Amino acid sequence: MSSSNTLPLIDLSDLRFANACALLAHGSAGPLPAPEDSPLGYVQSIIDGLCELSLRDPLTGLANRRQFRSVLEREIDVVARSGQSALLLMLDIDHFKKINDAHGHPAGDRVLQAVANCLNACVRPKDTVARYGGEEFAVVLPDCQVSFGQTVAERIREMIEALRIPVTSSVSIQITVSIGGAYAPEWIRSTAVLWTDRADTELYRAKTAGRNRVSLGNQQVISVSAEEKELLFGHHALSESGWMDNVPVETPSGAPDSIAQNANRAIN
Repeated sequence: MSSSNTLPLIDLSDLRFANACALLAHGSAGPLPAPEDSPLGYVQSIIDGLCELSLRDPLTGLANRRQFRSVLEREIDVVARSGQSALLLMLDIDHFKKINDAHGHPAGDRVLQAVANCLNACVRPKDTVARYGGEEFAVVLPDCQVSFGQTVAERIREMIEALRIPVTSSVSIQITVSIGGAYAPEWIRSTAVLWTDRADTELYRAKTAGRNRVSLGNQQVISVSAEEKELLFGHHALSESGWMDNVPVETPSGAPDSIAQNANRAIN
């Protein structure tokens, strides 16, 4: 006899998995275990596959906007805790509408896929490349020093410009991208919206300056002494939630609370 804590057995034939399995097959998911061999593994594989599909752009295979937002929020916490530099790049394919108008939407899809593959080849395994929407992409680069940001962005721009993308059996085209970038403010708990807006502003500057170029915003430097770091991070009485409540917050005007004042509040 089963105990009161044991879940009742479920007959897999009672579950409507046909549509889920069809989605996974279309999404090129790995083979599912046979239901009769491993019922639990079968159900778990379907759940895992659907979660993965929900975070991916179906055309390019890149992270979608939902996953992009999640990565941004996580990276904001890391920067607020450690003061490490993190760079967000927003990229837009120049004159993309002309490609669709001249060669058709299937050609536009091939261009998007080629850019996605190029971006994946340009970045580190710990970086995140996402399709932000339409012909716009985003790249989140954790632990990216300010001295390297311009070089990284220019390398991406140059590699995309060097692509020759076949859009028909006899025609290949060359494209360019405009890139805007912004660093997450160090030692500040910002928001995904503010960080993205700052990168979008730089992308607009690159576009209006003539396209096929990079525009990076200046890092917002917040001076933190060793004593202030100790007050913020070395006080064992602070819980995790208490620590986060006392990290300076970036406001829309860009003016954070004083770090020293927040540290004093934390220990008083």
